[in-house]
Amino acid sequence: MPETVSAGADLPPVPFVVMGLLKDARSAVRLVRKALDRRRARHWYRERLRQAPPLPPREFKIAVYFADGDVNLYQIRQWYKPLAELAKRWPVVIVSRTITGAEPLLRESPVPVAYLKTVVDMERFLAEQDIRIVLYVNQNMRNFQMMRYGQRWHVFINHGESDKMYMTTNQFKAYDYALVAGDAALARLGRELWDYDLDRRAIKIGRPQADHYSGELPFTPDERQVVLYAPTWEGDRPAAAYGSIASHGEALIAALLADPRYRVIYRPHPRSGAVLRSYGEANHRIIAALKAANAADPSAHHVFDDGPELGWQLAVADMAIVDISAMVYDRLAAGKPLLVTRPVDPEAEIDEGGYLSDADWLEASDAASVAALIDTMSHDAMAAARLRNWVEYYFGDTTQGVATTRFHAAIGFLMEEWARHAALHASEASAS
Repeated sequence: MPETVSAGADLPPVPFVVMGLLKDARSAVRLVRKALDRRRARHWYRERLRQAPPLPPREFKIAVYFADGDVNLYQIRQWYKPLAELAKRWPVVIVSRTITGAEPLLRESPVPVAYLKTVVDMERFLAEQDIRIVLYVNQNMRNFQMMRYGQRWHVFINHGESDKMYMTTNQFKAYDYALVAGDAALARLGRELWDYDLDRRAIKIGRPQADHYSGELPFTPDERQVVLYAPTWEGDRPAAAYGSIASHGEALIAALLADPRYRVIYRPHPRSGAVLRSYGEANHRIIAALKAANAADPSAHHVFDDGPELGWQLAVADMAIVDISAMVYDRLAAGKPLLVTRPVDPEAEIDEGGYLSDADWLEASDAASVAALIDTMSHDAMAAARLRNWVEYYFGDTTQGVATTRFHAAIGFLMEEWARHAALHASEASAS
């Protein structure tokens, strides 16, 4: 074993110095890259402003607040189609607070986007528009910069349904209302949030995104079974260490690629590798394995999917393998079979009071045998019946179009409540 050379009596060993320098260098590169991205986005946005007419005044009644940059765009992208449908009845605008978020939103959003960099910009925008409902897709700390404004409803709609601890945060109480998926969400909130008026403040709408599961397939369906593997990222703390790329992913992908009965769609979380370099490296090895398998057999058409659209993957897959994340419940909403990876970190918190108490789990030790497990599940009538019961518990009636109707009805109710309160306070003001 090589001997560590000391850099001096009061200095750390040389390898540690070198490692520290490398880490600092990588951090500097990331900072420079982010600065360049922001500068490029600002330049593009200024050009866009010169070409685009201003948003018409008094046009919008619903704002969707998004304070994040491009790394969390997946949280709002899944709402694009439901928002476009909603905008046919009530004008909708997305409020972006960062230039790196505004740039892609302006390129791809089906509804108008307002980039409001400062609080002054936000105040001017609210004065010019008739915003009655503000929708929030996440719990960004900057949400409170918008929530300071009264005389409108602040409504949490989230970016997915799951049994993660995120879904029971006490931050729900900060909003006037929350639009939730179904009975499972109500039961979860009822257990965790003390003195929270579920009957008044939580409204069930199902999963409107499931009414828009569509998209162009990157392959022509054939006799191969399609397996979607959609892992989450590694998490930023042990309690949320749900990601399976490093523990399960390489083994299960290798097994499926070796079996000509299967076609793989690999859709990793966009933040994969954000915290652990080793996790990101495992992700890159899987992508390389897919590429190599397609080169060896061009008819395989395995897919590495990092596109913005989520829907066609859930609809076309015969089996889905997912981590504890919103993807479990996106797949449930599709009503089709799934396997859930068991986290290997013993500190990872698992709420086994709901679907996860009855889920079909994939242990890391069984990842290489995943093909046999898929075969067994495809012929299990009891598993199919259990799945149907859980789908109803989490999402209610999943008949096409029902969730969209419920979403619009919830917004309609909030609009009526806004008008009622506006009239009440107007009469109070005139009386005084």
